[in-house]
Amino acid sequence: MPLPHDLCSQIQNGFRSRRASIAVPHTTQNLAILSILLREGFISSITRGTAAAPDPSEWFAVSEPYRRIWASLKYRSDRPVLSAMELVSLPSKRIHMDAYGIRRLVSGKRSEFVKPLGMGEIAIIKVRGREKEWIEAREAVSLNVGGEVICRAR
Repeated sequence: MPLPHDLCSQIQNGFRSRRASIAVPHTTQNLAILSILLREGFISSITRGTAAAPDPSEWFAVSEPYRRIWASLKYRSDRPVLSAMELVSLPSKRIHMDAYGIRRLVSGKRSEFVKPLGMGEIAIIKVRGREKEWIEAREAVSLNVGGEVICRAR
C-alpha cells in the first residue's frame, strides 16, 4: 500500500513544475485524499485513466497496476492554489487525536505537538472505528469524531 507521503510529494512537485495535471496510482487512499482536495478547492478536477492518458473508458480495460487517478492542478493569477502539503503522521510516529484534540487544532490552538491550522489550511483525518473513511478536520469536529491526522495542505 502506498504511503500518503508519496501523494503529498507528487502533488507538490506537480505544482512546483507548473504541470497542468498529474497521474497518481489508483488506491482508495489516494482517491479519498484527492476528493477532499477537490471539495476544498485545491485542485480543479479528478478523473480515472491509465498511465498514458486520463481516459475513463480505458480504465476498465487495463489491469490494476496500470490504473491511475488524474488530477488537474489549479492555478490563480499564474500562482499555484496549493502552496504546501505536508505529512503530520509519519510512518514511524502516528498522530492520533480524539474529537477534543481535533477541535483544538481547528480552533487555532496547538494539540499534541501539532501546529494549529492557519487561515485557508486544511487537515485530512483518517477516522477511527469507521472502515477507511477520510474526512477534513472541520468535518470531524462537526461529527464529533477522532482519528489519525494524516496530512495538512495550505
